[in-house]
Amino acid sequence: MATSLPRPLHALHSSELTTAAKDRRWPKWQTMALLHSLGLPVLNACAIEPGHGAAEVRTAARVLAAAVGTQTLMIRSDGGVEKKQYYRGGNTFPVEEIPSRAAALLADGRAVILAEPTNRFTNRLTVLVRMDRPGRGQRGSLTLEALGPGYDVADLTRGQIPPQVTAHLDDVDFDRFQAPRWNEWKITGDLCPGGEDARRQRRLQRLATQTLTDGGHLHGDVGAAHAEAWLREQGFLHLFGPQPTRELLARRTQRLFEDAFFLARSQPNQNWRCLATAFSVFDEPRTIYWDLVDGERKYAATAPAAARREERAA
Repeated sequence: MATSLPRPLHALHSSELTTAAKDRRWPKWQTMALLHSLGLPVLNACAIEPGHGAAEVRTAARVLAAAVGTQTLMIRSDGGVEKKQYYRGGNTFPVEEIPSRAAALLADGRAVILAEPTNRFTNRLTVLVRMDRPGRGQRGSLTLEALGPGYDVADLTRGQIPPQVTAHLDDVDFDRFQAPRWNEWKITGDLCPGGEDARRQRRLQRLATQTLTDGGHLHGDVGAAHAEAWLREQGFLHLFGPQPTRELLARRTQRLFEDAFFLARSQPNQNWRCLATAFSVFDEPRTIYWDLVDGERKYAATAPAAARREERAA
């Protein structure tokens, strides 16, 4: 039985953020609260747990939409420890459609996260930040995988699209801050012939069959050509322009290192082996972090060693 109306993340008091950041039932919401409490940029959002009805969802959506000054909201879902198949969120819908779209997720026992909308077609830079170490107190590594204009976080996390540029740092002490020197970074680019064309086609195919069909922009049997035509009609040309990803990433490696160290030190599970977060630079420009994932706690019914293998494979 729902006891209180969900409230926007940016309206929560410090004690409420602390409570949410310790609640492992909903890992996405938990880490959004943690990130916000640490002063790192995140989308304003609210979490609606199972047990809330359509009227409460409608009210929560209207409150959040009014707070951020929009008529549309993004829908994500949070199901505790993840299974391999779950709702691929991140799409944006009119506020009046939110209750009907949230109903099935809530009925399935998943929480619904409503967030301020973003334009996933015009991102300038997307980075997957990964921290690895053998064990607590041991040195590890930091890896940044990046995609440039027109791509988004889902391309790296579940789209099987290889990064354009990778920056790697070895011998990282996550217990004592020491800024790396430039020559310690190993920055490599994807030099595979035809790699960018293949990457773009895979991105377009994903947009056609998932994002644009779910959002009602495309219908029926569609493919990459349909997605490209839609993007060009809307004036979203970022994917088809220059991809200065190496330069964009190089300018942000220091900040990303500092934030990664801060997150590692603030992580509730100090026995972590693999942590990952995603970072986006929007077209506005504006930067945000999405979630903080602990590799050993991501998948359901998975032993820790197997979970680490799953995380590496992903």
